[in-house]
Amino acid sequence: MRIGRLAPLLAAGVTATLVPALAPAQASAAEPLGRFTAQKPAWHRCDASQPAAFQCATIKVPLDYGRPGGKTIKLAVSRLKTSVPGKRHGALLFNPGGPGGEGLDMPAEMKDVLPKKVRERYDLIGFDPRGVGRSTPVTCGLTEAEQNFQHPYKAETFSRDVKWARTVADKCRTRNGDTLRYITTRNTARDMDVIRAVLGEKKLSYLGYSYGTYLGAVYAQMFPQRTDRFVLDSSVDPARIWRGMIQVWASGTEPAFTRWTKWTAQRHRTYKLGSTPAQVRKTFWDLVARADRTPIDDGGQKFTGDDIRAGLRPVFFSPKYAAEAVTELKKAAAGHGSSRHSLLPPGVRQAPRWTSAPTGSAAARIPADNGSAAFWTVLCGDTAAWSHDPEQYRRDAVRDKARYPLYGDFASNIMPCAFWGTPAGPVTEVGNKVRLMTVQNQWDSQTPLASGLGMHRALKGSRMVYVKGGEGHGVYSGDPRACADRAVDAYLSTGKLPARDVTCTPPAGRGAKPSLLPRF
Repeated sequence: MRIGRLAPLLAAGVTATLVPALAPAQASAAEPLGRFTAQKPAWHRCDASQPAAFQCATIKVPLDYGRPGGKTIKLAVSRLKTSVPGKRHGALLFNPGGPGGEGLDMPAEMKDVLPKKVRERYDLIGFDPRGVGRSTPVTCGLTEAEQNFQHPYKAETFSRDVKWARTVADKCRTRNGDTLRYITTRNTARDMDVIRAVLGEKKLSYLGYSYGTYLGAVYAQMFPQRTDRFVLDSSVDPARIWRGMIQVWASGTEPAFTRWTKWTAQRHRTYKLGSTPAQVRKTFWDLVARADRTPIDDGGQKFTGDDIRAGLRPVFFSPKYAAEAVTELKKAAAGHGSSRHSLLPPGVRQAPRWTSAPTGSAAARIPADNGSAAFWTVLCGDTAAWSHDPEQYRRDAVRDKARYPLYGDFASNIMPCAFWGTPAGPVTEVGNKVRLMTVQNQWDSQTPLASGLGMHRALKGSRMVYVKGGEGHGVYSGDPRACADRAVDAYLSTGKLPARDVTCTPPAGRGAKPSLLPRF
């Protein structure tokens, strides 16, 4: 999730030192980390288009923390000093989500989101995680078609899906070799602690969105004594890493779809999609069946039923946008297509964009498939829990298409992780009493409520700020009217968590466009 950069609804075209984090057998190799933690970054102006105060630097970190004397990779770091002497508390690090999201620009972006009382206490710190953007980026040489992983299950096309998954894994392995094993959340958390040490901070404060919540939770698990004021917004469930997090997109959508049918039926005069929830449901599924027989043409773009299911899945979490989109589909099916070429969001049949693309020399250095390559590298490298049996994916896709008709077969179909190599380490088990804050909307399409509750349960010392009725992926956005934003601001500025979990309601008139791209 990127503040201020949510995709439009209908667009053309989703511890005390580093040593305890290492396995016992690796501890003897930890001393050379001093050459990393003692680095003196050469800070410089990030870009001529940015304020001079927004500075960037490059530091080195070990590729393999078990062998810190071996190969190194580069980490791009940024800072914006906004703290005020006498009020300064420390450094506030950001992560936008992904995996594959670039965070280097976040201090400049978040400066106007954070209220003065928070800015005065922190220097704002951004970074591109290892393998991402300007931090020794990974690439698999994937085409746009290969980057699209939303494949509906069909018996006649399953062998083609298996071939796609194997091709992506083979390309990534060929391009990156053994490096893939070390582009993981655990190692990114270790990188965060190197950043903390390089900045001269005893502890680190943090604001992470979506995938960034898992990264923050892993850091808190590995470095509890270094964890200061952490805000995890729109949380990944650490018990679902990672196949379960894709599958929860399917199970979490069904309640949202049911809610949409009720909402839309109550507004039949406006949308004319049905006066009862059953009629609204039938209207939608009739459109899907119609598009499966003959793709719906909207100004030259043709959409199949599968395109509609995948493209509108996240939109159902925001009923107004969903009703508008289905209304446009209905018109197009009747031969009255929109001239906006905008029935479905980008990423349905093309490569998803994980963040806005950098420009100039930075763009030239970042491979076009970097976001997708980093996504799979982390999802496949974090855990060995992915099945390597294609038939298991077939069975699961058939089962879940029946359970969750809107998206179940997409979510459980085969993925490149089925053919990935062995991860460098075990998945990080998150379960601790570190005191931090989680924030969650009720109707979040990418990290549904069940996922946010899973994180809250795992972090037994956390307090949850829950926005009942809240829509959209990402809660905190600098709205002083919002109860949730005020709670985050109070915690970041004072360090005091609420005595108990907080339930908020969204401010009147605040609606969130759905986050459409398939990502965390």
